[in-house]
Amino acid sequence: MLDPSSSEEESGDEVLEQERRDVLLAGSQRSLPAQRRDSRNERRSGTARPASPSPAVISEKEKEDQDRLQREEDERRTRLQIYVFVLRCIAYPFNAKQPTDMSRRQQKLNRQQLLTIKERFQAFLSGETQIVADEAFCNAIRSYFEVFLKSDRVARLVQSGGCSANDFREVFKKNIEKRVRSLPEIDGLSKETVLSSWIAKFDAIYRGEEDLRKQLPRMHLNAVSELILSKEQLYEMFQHILGVKKFEHQLLYNACQNGQSASARQEGLDKDLCTEQLEMAAFLRMACVREHTEPLWWGTQGDFTTTHPLPVVKVKLFTESTGVLALEDKELGKVVLYPTPNSPKSPELHKMIVPKNSQDSELRIKLAVRMDKPPNTKHCGYLYALGQKVWKRWKRRYFVLVQVSQYTFAMCSYREKKSEPQELMQLEGYTVDYTDPQPGLTGGQAFFNAVKEGDTVVFASDDDQDRNIWMQAMCRATGQSYKPVAPTLAQKHNFKGGNLHTDVPMSQLNSERTQKLGMDGFIAADPCKCMHTALFQVLQKQTLQHRMNDSFSCLGWFSPGQVFVLDEYCARYGVRGCHRHLCYLKELTEYAENSAVIDPTLLHYSFAFCASHVHGNRPDGIGTVTTEEKEQFEDIKSRLLSLLENQIVHFRYCFPFGRPEGALKATLSLLERVLMKDISTPVLPDDMKKVIRKCLEKAALINYSRLTEYAKIEDTMNQAAPAKKLEDVMRLGELCIEVLQQNEEHHSEVMNAFAWWPEIMAEHAEIFWSLYAVDMDASLEAQPQDSWDSFPLFQLLNNYLRNDTLLCNGKFHKHLQDYFIPLVIRYIDLMESSIAQSIHRGFEQETWQPVKTITNNLPNVPLPKVPSLPLNLPQIPSFSAPSWMAPLYANTLCGMRLADLFNGSTTSEDLFWKLDALQMFVCDLHWPEPEFAQHLEQRLKLMASDMVEASVKRTRIAFDAKMQKASKSTDYRISPSVCTMFNVLMDAKKQCTKLCVLDAGQEFGKQWQQYHSKIDDLIEEAFKEMISLLVSKFVAVLEGVLAKLSRYDEGTLFSSILSFTVKAAAKYVDVPNPGMDLADTYITFVRQNQDILRDKVIEDMYIEKLFDQWYTSSMKAICVWLTDRLDLQLHMYQLKTLIRIVKKSYRDFRLQSVLEGTLNNKTYETVYNRLTVEEATVSVTDGSGLQGISMRDSDEEEG
Repeated sequence: MLDPSSSEEESGDEVLEQERRDVLLAGSQRSLPAQRRDSRNERRSGTARPASPSPAVISEKEKEDQDRLQREEDERRTRLQIYVFVLRCIAYPFNAKQPTDMSRRQQKLNRQQLLTIKERFQAFLSGETQIVADEAFCNAIRSYFEVFLKSDRVARLVQSGGCSANDFREVFKKNIEKRVRSLPEIDGLSKETVLSSWIAKFDAIYRGEEDLRKQLPRMHLNAVSELILSKEQLYEMFQHILGVKKFEHQLLYNACQNGQSASARQEGLDKDLCTEQLEMAAFLRMACVREHTEPLWWGTQGDFTTTHPLPVVKVKLFTESTGVLALEDKELGKVVLYPTPNSPKSPELHKMIVPKNSQDSELRIKLAVRMDKPPNTKHCGYLYALGQKVWKRWKRRYFVLVQVSQYTFAMCSYREKKSEPQELMQLEGYTVDYTDPQPGLTGGQAFFNAVKEGDTVVFASDDDQDRNIWMQAMCRATGQSYKPVAPTLAQKHNFKGGNLHTDVPMSQLNSERTQKLGMDGFIAADPCKCMHTALFQVLQKQTLQHRMNDSFSCLGWFSPGQVFVLDEYCARYGVRGCHRHLCYLKELTEYAENSAVIDPTLLHYSFAFCASHVHGNRPDGIGTVTTEEKEQFEDIKSRLLSLLENQIVHFRYCFPFGRPEGALKATLSLLERVLMKDISTPVLPDDMKKVIRKCLEKAALINYSRLTEYAKIEDTMNQAAPAKKLEDVMRLGELCIEVLQQNEEHHSEVMNAFAWWPEIMAEHAEIFWSLYAVDMDASLEAQPQDSWDSFPLFQLLNNYLRNDTLLCNGKFHKHLQDYFIPLVIRYIDLMESSIAQSIHRGFEQETWQPVKTITNNLPNVPLPKVPSLPLNLPQIPSFSAPSWMAPLYANTLCGMRLADLFNGSTTSEDLFWKLDALQMFVCDLHWPEPEFAQHLEQRLKLMASDMVEASVKRTRIAFDAKMQKASKSTDYRISPSVCTMFNVLMDAKKQCTKLCVLDAGQEFGKQWQQYHSKIDDLIEEAFKEMISLLVSKFVAVLEGVLAKLSRYDEGTLFSSILSFTVKAAAKYVDVPNPGMDLADTYITFVRQNQDILRDKVIEDMYIEKLFDQWYTSSMKAICVWLTDRLDLQLHMYQLKTLIRIVKKSYRDFRLQSVLEGTLNNKTYETVYNRLTVEEATVSVTDGSGLQGISMRDSDEEEG
């Protein structure tokens, strides 16, 4: 049911008070005593009686109390008079009906519900609920909780009564739409599905543990009552609105019903007084049994049942006849009893009716009669009754109060020996109360009545005790909240004397009672003589107050039932539409000025209606206005203009998060209408923009002031350390960005109605940022020289400003750039000097040991921000991975080659990391001015090119020095430092394409292209030279092996001695094959160096080039050695050694991916042919052969 609202307000408006009193004087046709009227005139005129020294004179406080009581009484009488007119509007509407096309209003939230909602969302974030959600949804809920639910603006909106659960849901939906749209596409899962799932989970969190099925019926009933109301509901609503008591309503309603029939007939209305009939017989029936006819003896008990609430019991006394011829017993007497459940249960003497000629005329019998009532009978007894629809004659009847069902009761009257009620009345909707003795009614001593709209039933009992019992039983049956109070002793008697008429109609009794209680004046008031303008103003004010205090977030809109009554009142009693809307505008404006949430669209509708009357150009061509209405319109217009300007100044707090939806847009539209001079001449856009611009200037100051209060930085800005000041300014900058983003997100609909709105908001943002610039400059000036901790502040602000087309390169953005340009240049200068020093000193002390390469293996990991680098130190320490990279690096070890992790040198990796970090830093700045951004990029690319070139040259010099010190024996193994030098060049080549190449689209001229090509040529030339030096070293080792084989040349003395010694020793012991150790040593040398290169050099392309040259050079060296001995036959041991070296080399290099074309080149074919011929010659001349060593692949050889 609708909540009642207070209808008693004290008002200091003397004019309105006098109007109310005049209405009462005209409506009730009563005159106040002359003395009271004189005193009231004196108060109205402002003259006060001179104070009298006599103590009998009433004090000022008592006068005030009397005046207050008099005002309250006048207001009460005014409300009663209004209620009489409202009753007629509801009962017999002529002109209006309840609208069915009004928007449904949502249930409003209160502070306790907001607190509960916060607790539910906090419980979800703490993991205390059973709702399963992913990380993205949890982040969305956390943002919603921190930004929206914990906002003071939302708390104020809830307190003002303008927030509903639908608003909470819509804000969340708007927030997640942007999040979900930014997520990458997932196969098989649409973004609409994600949105629906998130909304469902949000609803589950919002409801908490409540069962939605239990809430649905209640919400449904509220929705129905919001749309359409029955007459009984309308009566009850306006009783609450006007503060009319229940019994007052019943008296007025009944009196109006009695006097309404004539007027209804005159107006052609048929009175519908249908009454529900309830069949009670089924509930009053008892089980019927046969009549008890068996005789009873003295001292015995007879039990029987009956279906009659008022039975008749006949008892006869017989004496037994002893005569032989006697056919029946002799009757001594009889008695007729009328028992009821209230009859005495103790034995009593009853006088019997004796037969004629009986000698014992005073015969009495002692009987105890007890009648038990059924469970559904709550009370019964004799009462006098008189009603309009039932019991229309005043007479004594037997009544039974029957409980039909759990909540249904009925009063039934019965006759003797009847099982069906003669008449009955259902008690639902009736109110039972004590009443005074009714004149003109005889019978009964204690009176009470039951009153309902359109019906009054008067009852009377024989004594007060019986009446009290009936009152208690009937009050419980009706379930009424009103507790009747028994009348005083002076009222406990029936009126004596006069002519008593038992056929007095009930309408006359109601009229007499109404007159006695002072209601006759309100009912008899002539509507044509009442000031309905003042009465309607009171009615509309009280109705709006009730509407604003009910459970719906109405925003000032009346409910359909209220609109119906107000429309009917205006049409019925001639209240002007202009006056109605002027009063409505005035009340709504007062509510809005007191921080209540009022729909601007509603204000716009009422203002346009009044303006069309005042300016005289209504669409229907008919419009009139009084002088008083015109003056009121101008006054309301000025107040409304001030209100709208104040709301625009405080738009973040009047319409937080865009709630109510579209409120700011409607406010601007209303302001445009208010600024119009008449209804047909539109306001100029420049004039509108001027007003808005002025409001938003104030809004910028208010928003920034409240933001600094929220951030609490005013105190720290004066006394805090520089680092603390910078931290506070960064936090304040984040809040400023959040405020402007919220303004754009939640009030973007304004742009659809006003094309100039983005421009005005950009000016508002510039003023907002100018206020922030004062605090920012003070914080930056406090920072020490060459401190780079302020760069994140630039990145934060610039990333927001550069993405806003209206703020990019604006006034504040230019100011920000002007401050940071010298800082960026100074930073790059120091970095360039520091990197140059690190190259010079690093290569001087370089050990060429490989280090872990982080930047190549973690391309998606953001590098540390530049402020963490020690740029202000003259010497930069050796490279070391940041602590946050350690776990990521550990995860990269699995499944990676050693060369992928241990390749570059300490100096080179430090150089490349610093160059990359510096360029990443400048790139992350996203400098908004294209010319300066291009200058920074070109400078860093040139610096990187110079640094890479210096690194390559220093590496080339160190490689030459390393090769000069290397050994030429087969014991030589490539050192890790040599592999590191190769890797340094390879890293330089890779990093050059990243660090030294301009972005696509930039044209730097042929000079830059030539400069970059020069660096590439330098790296390629260094590679070729280093590969050539290394291959030369490998060939030198082979030449040493061939030099040892030269000692076996045919015709030399050393060859003959070696051959003889071997043959002589072979007769006694097993002599190993000469030359196999030499071949195996060389093959081991080749294989181990191949493995070292393959494992520690990171670039396969250059390794393959090295292997190609190595193989080709080795074959050439062997070919040259064989060519020098064309005329000589190879010694058997020379042949066996060369065959082993050539075959193993061929197979090993083939395993190292040397191409077939390179392996089978002409040099190899020459060597292969020569060794094959020599092998055939040996097999002919020496029967033992080569002992299994052959150039054929099918031959078996030792490992």
